[in-house]
Amino acid sequence: MIGPRDCFWLEPAMARLREAKAAGRLGHGLLIHADPGCGGDWLATWIAQLLLCRRDGAPCGECTDCRQCASGQHPDLFGVHPTGESKQIRVDDVRALATGLSLTSHGAGHRVAQVAPADVMNAAAANALLKTLEEPPPDTLIVLVSAAPSRLPATIRSRCLMLRVTAPPRAATLEWLARHGKTGELARAADVLGDAPLTLLDADADAVAGCYAQTTQALAAIERGTADASQLADRWSRDDFALRLACIEAGLTARIRLSANAPNGNIARLFGLLDAVRELRREIDTPLNKPLALERWLWLTTREAADVG
Repeated sequence: MIGPRDCFWLEPAMARLREAKAAGRLGHGLLIHADPGCGGDWLATWIAQLLLCRRDGAPCGECTDCRQCASGQHPDLFGVHPTGESKQIRVDDVRALATGLSLTSHGAGHRVAQVAPADVMNAAAANALLKTLEEPPPDTLIVLVSAAPSRLPATIRSRCLMLRVTAPPRAATLEWLARHGKTGELARAADVLGDAPLTLLDADADAVAGCYAQTTQALAAIERGTADASQLADRWSRDDFALRLACIEAGLTARIRLSANAPNGNIARLFGLLDAVRELRREIDTPLNKPLALERWLWLTTREAADVG
């Protein structure tokens, strides 16, 4: 089973954390800014093992404390995650965390709290967490994981040590995937999903590549006026909508690269379409009318293609 120690791109962050612990510089708040699919949650678990493992050379990864951390069952490890259909972290969740952290430690004296993804805290929850960060219990580390830390209040960010985790280069990612037995059209899947190793590890690369090919063919038909935008939007909104939008963005990005060297390439038009689909991706977790929003984008594609023609 793959774990944090198998992720070579996390090693620099692990080394920094070991040094900070040895020097007593971890403080009470740590903000992990991790790109999606790069193991921010895994690193948070490793940090819990680092503090709660009682063996020399911690974390050993094998003792009861380490295994309990890995399963989320350690009595001195507290997790706060989104609850309910709103997909938010609510104030009651943070208050329950504060109550748990006030209790006596069961093990090595430390307590660790994980808040992930931290950027989905509502305003009341963020204010409650700020109070805990301002007056933290002793021997307590609050670990926040976020792909978008700019959404957090500045007052919270300022009270945390920041740790950045980024995706490794494409070649290193593909080599790592091959070592772990991953096969298929990995390069094309990376074009669509990004170079995030853990995202690609879980993905069906051939299915992603197939979706990309079908999407680009359908968009070409839309621009030629040989496909029905309404029917296509309805069908795509009932498929994996997020994957479909990722394929559209990847296709537009590829066209922009090609058009940059073409004498008549309409870069402004393509960038406008790219901005519009990125806006759809940002709204994907909102109460979005997916068929209508996608149909509007497809009609925009058709109209702008006609204008250029």
